[in-house]
Amino acid sequence: MHELVFYAAVVWMTALAFVCITVVVRADSPMVRILALDTLTLVLVALLVLFAASNRVAYYLDAALLLALLSFISTLAAARYHGEGKMF
Repeated sequence: MHELVFYAAVVWMTALAFVCITVVVRADSPMVRILALDTLTLVLVALLVLFAASNRVAYYLDAALLLALLSFISTLAAARYHGEGKMF
């Protein structure tokens, strides 16, 4: 039963990644693209966590944490640049 839930989660996260990619490509507004990219990185973090759980390797969790941190900082910088016209 646990394997069925795991594979369902992998399929769902992959489908969400494709949806986020299409939103990034087709979006008209820069803010929609920023939010879609942020959502895409969160889905990729979830996929890294699932991959770490399936292989029982902890260093994928480190990569997921680093990707989440970089995504957070880049989303803040992009939103501030879009809103105020300056980076810092």
